[in-house]
Amino acid sequence: MSAHSLVPEFESNAQNRPGTAPERGGQADTAAPPRKQRDAFFDNAKFLAIVLVVCAHTWEPLMHSGSRATHALYILVYSFHMPAFIVISGYFSRSFTMRPAQLKRLVTGIVVPYVVFEVAYSLADRWWGHDPDRAISVLDPWFLTWFLASLFIWRMTTPLWRVIRMPVIVALVVGLTVAVSPHLGGELDLYRTLEFLPFFVLGLMLKPEHFDLVRSRGARIAAVPLLLIGLAVFYRLSPTFHESLFFRRDSMQSFGYSVRHGLALSLLLYGVSLLFCACFLALVPRRKTWFTSLGAGTLYGYLLHGFILRGALAKGWFTHHWIYTPLGEVAVTVIAAAVVTALCSAPVRRVFRCVMEPEMRWAFRQDDTPRRADVPAPTAER
Repeated sequence: MSAHSLVPEFESNAQNRPGTAPERGGQADTAAPPRKQRDAFFDNAKFLAIVLVVCAHTWEPLMHSGSRATHALYILVYSFHMPAFIVISGYFSRSFTMRPAQLKRLVTGIVVPYVVFEVAYSLADRWWGHDPDRAISVLDPWFLTWFLASLFIWRMTTPLWRVIRMPVIVALVVGLTVAVSPHLGGELDLYRTLEFLPFFVLGLMLKPEHFDLVRSRGARIAAVPLLLIGLAVFYRLSPTFHESLFFRRDSMQSFGYSVRHGLALSLLLYGVSLLFCACFLALVPRRKTWFTSLGAGTLYGYLLHGFILRGALAKGWFTHHWIYTPLGEVAVTVIAAAVVTALCSAPVRRVFRCVMEPEMRWAFRQDDTPRRADVPAPTAER
């Protein structure tokens, strides 16, 4: 996948996924294999997930309206949208071994956009008055850029998770331990990095047949009722439930829970997120749709929509009373979906490619090592 995607791919066989048969050629031993086709399922999943991310961010100002339905939907979406991205990120990191070409793509596709947008958003917050005294620091991720910082750390630890025993269990123990550690500190948003880690490691361990299982007829039939039940439960809990529990950016003690209760609740929340993540993936179309190509531009939609949202808040667009009516909430949702669709489009990607996927050949030494004939050259995909 192109670096445009919020979920960069590093596998040479990344396209051998659900719904896509691997391509074979009669001269595979002597000629470079043809470029594999993209799998529509994952592009669809990434686009639909980024739409949910942007809609959820847009709903945040509406939480003051007191609408339990909006709050319940907000909690439900937050329970699975980032876990879904992170699981897919792990899946496409399965062959990351720190080869020079992979490290270069890590720098140009993750590190550079992180630094650029961390500085840009810090300056924007100063300009708009949201945080006039905000310091510019790459160690204190903004509310969007944390994912890039975390993804960099997860990628760099990938070889470790590939060699240890029971990696998912180990990652879960790490996440649970961090959840009840009140003095971890806020550098690089380590709470989120380590508490979301189990989803990334789970993705590393998944195989195409696991996604086939989620996409089975039984899973699709069960997904909608389970999501509706979840929505009803969150509606019931809405007055007292801390939606920020799903943000995973603080310890359980900060919410008033003891270590024992915090561990139990954290484990329950992991299960809830995994269940609804599976429901979401079960409902993602497998075939090519009108929005499939937009899945390659999720990084653009993710990083750019924050400027529009913060600008709207600064201009007072959310002060109009009609926005807090049911019709207004629907209108805001439709507008948010339309905006992120535009931000993922090819014209926007062409304009911002210089900061999203810079080539930066000047920054890297040329690899003069001859490539073995039986090893395909890494594509420009991420």
